[in-house]
Amino acid sequence: MSPFLFMNGTIPSTINRDADFNMKDRLPVPYSQLVTPRGRSISRTVRIARAVWRDTSALWSEFRRPIIAFLVATIGGGYLYGELLSLAGYARVPFIDLPYMMVQLMVLETPGDPPHEPYLIVFWYLLPLVAIYIAGRGAVDFVRLFFNRDERRNAWEEAVASTYRNHVIIMGVGHVGLRVARALTQMGFEVVAIELQLAPETDAELSTLGIPVIVADGRHSLTLETAGLRYARSFVACTASDQANLEAIMRARDMNPDIRIVSRIWDSQFAQQMKRFMGVEAVMSASDLAAPAFAGAAVGIEITQTLHISGVDYSMIRLTVLPGSFLDGATVDSLQDRHDIDIVLHGLDGGQGEVQVHPAGELQVGAGDTLVIFARHDKITSIVARNQRRNGN
Repeated sequence: MSPFLFMNGTIPSTINRDADFNMKDRLPVPYSQLVTPRGRSISRTVRIARAVWRDTSALWSEFRRPIIAFLVATIGGGYLYGELLSLAGYARVPFIDLPYMMVQLMVLETPGDPPHEPYLIVFWYLLPLVAIYIAGRGAVDFVRLFFNRDERRNAWEEAVASTYRNHVIIMGVGHVGLRVARALTQMGFEVVAIELQLAPETDAELSTLGIPVIVADGRHSLTLETAGLRYARSFVACTASDQANLEAIMRARDMNPDIRIVSRIWDSQFAQQMKRFMGVEAVMSASDLAAPAFAGAAVGIEITQTLHISGVDYSMIRLTVLPGSFLDGATVDSLQDRHDIDIVLHGLDGGQGEVQVHPAGELQVGAGDTLVIFARHDKITSIVARNQRRNGN
């Protein structure tokens, strides 16, 4: 089944009814806006080809100096040596043999009898020094990359990230950020992660999810550029630091004025200012998100975060109908009409039996049934309270 998020009481019309369906595992019901991936993702083959090209370019930048020095010495030096030999009266050497002669001189293998002319003797002494430089510089670069495997790995991750388009960038993949990344990949979105200090277990899971991670400070323009911010659809600032999130948001908004930004924040007052002045589409406070879940758990229900729409607060809950409550014995239509609520899901036997999405109006609700209800928040709190009382009105 394609992944969905829910809002305004909208639930997908299909639900998995396998024998092992467990309502406790499926609920609480998600409560965000319905979103679907847009745009065509490039094929894996094309992505790998682009990443290989990018990675090869990175390797070239690492070893280009010794390689260029070798080519200049063998091809350019060989051509010059051949012309000087001809001017000195020696038989002209075919051009194809001249680079090999230069290599022989580099490795102290004489290609013949030494010439007598000083301008030719110079080659015999100079090329071994060039070979020492090439070997030394190349060996240093190779050893550095060999012993610093993380540097090569980071280069490859950056190469992969550079191929992404219309993706989501998550800065901070700790406890919250990793769950956001997992949810987005399950919904079919492509994700690039940014993390300053990557834990091994997080690295392993991101690798399993196929998410490239840029190990760097997400507040820097170069890091955001490497993550493909200019081509991303959304930027999620999910670190535990309000200041770091704010700095990254300012940088991201400056680099891409049209990008959608979502931020995790601790200070709720600060969150409103970010939405107003920084153009952040959604600011999530960890305490605000957790409070409804704690409150619902305390009274045995599952409640979503309150949604503020057109000046009115709405919520969605899952509850079990208690014997003798006002819900017990009533029909779906009567409950919806009388109490101005929307019953979007009904499950028998505490959610272990048959499940109906948008149940029929004549269906009678009984004790032990599971209901998922969407309504104004004040209605929700009233329903919760009255469900706790026998014959509550």
